[in-house]
Amino acid sequence: MRFNGTKEYIATDDLTIAVNASIKLERPLLVKGEPGTGKTELARQIAQNLELDIFEWNVKSTTKAQQGLYEYDAVSRLRDSQLGDSKIKDISNYIKKGKIWEAFESKKKCVLLIDEIDKADIEFPNDLLQELDRMDFFVYETGETIKAKNRPIVIITSNNEKELPDAFLRRCFFHYIQFPDVDTLSQIIQVHFPSVKKTLLETALNKFFEIRETPGIKKKPSTSEALDWLKLLLAEDINPLDLKSDSKDVLPKLHGALLKNEQDVHLFERMAFLARRNN
Repeated sequence: MRFNGTKEYIATDDLTIAVNASIKLERPLLVKGEPGTGKTELARQIAQNLELDIFEWNVKSTTKAQQGLYEYDAVSRLRDSQLGDSKIKDISNYIKKGKIWEAFESKKKCVLLIDEIDKADIEFPNDLLQELDRMDFFVYETGETIKAKNRPIVIITSNNEKELPDAFLRRCFFHYIQFPDVDTLSQIIQVHFPSVKKTLLETALNKFFEIRETPGIKKKPSTSEALDWLKLLLAEDINPLDLKSDSKDVLPKLHGALLKNEQDVHLFERMAFLARRNN
C-alpha cells in the first residue's frame, strides 16, 4: 500500500516519502506547515489514492480528547429515567461514538484525520497517547474495550501555533510542508485552472511572491489564497499588463483575496504613498 499522489494534489517527493514511511511504520503522520498549504487536503487525497474511507475529526479550542473516543449523555439518561422511558435500560443509547471509535470500527483499513491538533490545550495530545499507540480504549459506562479492527492510517495536522509535547512527538513520523516554490505553485494552479494562460500565470506568480516577500508583512498569503486570487483574476478577465503595471506604487489588483488584515493593507498603502511622493 503506497501513496503516489493524485491528479488533483501535487505532492513533492519528500512528502510522498513521509506518507509512505508513516504507513510502513504504522505510526501517525504529523504534518506541520503554514495555514493553507494543503495539510487537510493531503489526508483526503491519501484516502482517494488508496481507495479508503476517511474519518475527519476537526479539533477546536474547546475540544477534549475524550470526544474523539465517545461522549456519554448522562443528562438525557436522567431525564428519560424521570419520564419512565424504557430505553434507559440500555446505556449504549446514551453513548455518542467519536471519530476515533468510528475509525476503529471500520471493517477495512481507513484514514483517520485529526485536524489542527494545536488548537486544543497542551494536554490534548498526551490524552491520546495510549489510544493511538495500542489502538484501543476502554468504555467505562459499558465495561467494553473497543479495539481497532484494522489499524487506520492516522494523519495529524498542525498549523505550528504552539509546541506539542515531546512524548506525543516521539510516537509520530514528522513532516513539515514547506511553502511551495514558484514551479510547484505553478503546477498546483494549473491543476485547478488548466486553461489559465501562461502570461497571466507567470505575471500573477511574480506579483504573488513579491507580496509574500515584502518586508514587514504580517500575514503572508497562502497557497489557498493564491488559488482564490487566480480564480478572481480569471473571472474578472484581468489583463496581465494590468498586473505588471500594478507595481509597488499601488495596492495589488483584487488585494482582498491576498491581504487579510488592516496592517498589511496599510503597509501597501504607505508604500504606494512613498512611491508616488518620490516620483
